[in-house]
Amino acid sequence: MKFTTRFSVTLLLLLLASCISYEPVILRPAITLSAEEVELVSASAGSGVDFGMDVSLNESDSLFNVETLPGVRLRAVNSNGPAANAGLEIGDVILRINGTQTDHPDTLLALQANPVVDNQYTLEVRRGTLVFEASMIAAVRSTGAPPRELYRVDPIASRAGYRTELVNVPERGMVAAARVMEIFAESPLPAAGIEAEALILALNGRYLDSAQDLVNRLNTDFEPGDTVQMTVVQNERLTNPKVELWNPGRRISRIALGPVLQYESSLSPISSSFTLVDLWLFALYRFQQNEGERSHSILGLINVSTDVGELIEETNRSN
Repeated sequence: MKFTTRFSVTLLLLLLASCISYEPVILRPAITLSAEEVELVSASAGSGVDFGMDVSLNESDSLFNVETLPGVRLRAVNSNGPAANAGLEIGDVILRINGTQTDHPDTLLALQANPVVDNQYTLEVRRGTLVFEASMIAAVRSTGAPPRELYRVDPIASRAGYRTELVNVPERGMVAAARVMEIFAESPLPAAGIEAEALILALNGRYLDSAQDLVNRLNTDFEPGDTVQMTVVQNERLTNPKVELWNPGRRISRIALGPVLQYESSLSPISSSFTLVDLWLFALYRFQQNEGERSHSILGLINVSTDVGELIEETNRSN
């Protein structure tokens, strides 16, 4: 009777001290939600020319006394571009262009935005201790159409892309809807019977303001694995399917049974540990893994560690 009582008390204490924690199997990535109105402007839109190079301030190479020197230093030269055709190389310092002193990258931007009539430029360039003159014909910037929005994407909750459209709904008139433009891998929409080109009118009975509104609400108002109801127009039919949002699943990240057993694991960085009978100063058995490195310890006396081998290239030496 006494043994049974002691065993019950011991088991009760272990259960009180026990702890099991969970975390997602896949770490949920963070996304930046776009504004409702986004202006897309081409970097080359408007008049101007392109020198085909990237420059920066001409700073001294000293680590102790950094000083900005005259000219701008070439950091990149486009292959077959105007600067490359003029014989310029990375590391060259442009001192003047058509007589204008160039001590800041903004000067080149201004020269490209206000081209000369024939697009011909004379450059004064320093390479090492040599200063030379180079002739360059700038390339006219393309005046093609500016970028065009295709759709708004939800890469997490519904894993799909949507575009805002206006539709006529009986008794409500013209309302905004989100047309499904793309369905990505592991999207929960097909399981709910929602296909590409379907129109989503409302989420949980509340009508949408736009495709971005749908993306925002799915990712801020709900958790992974939640079930939402969408009002959908598909194949000229109005339905209200329930959609279980993408769920990364859960995994055990920590188990603790007092000093008897302890287990912890992490995905970032990839690591795990297991301890059996922790006696504070030492443990009956302890296992630890950090990335590719593993270690075993028995009573703190026997320690074994393993790691991923490292390949080392050796050169043959002749005697």
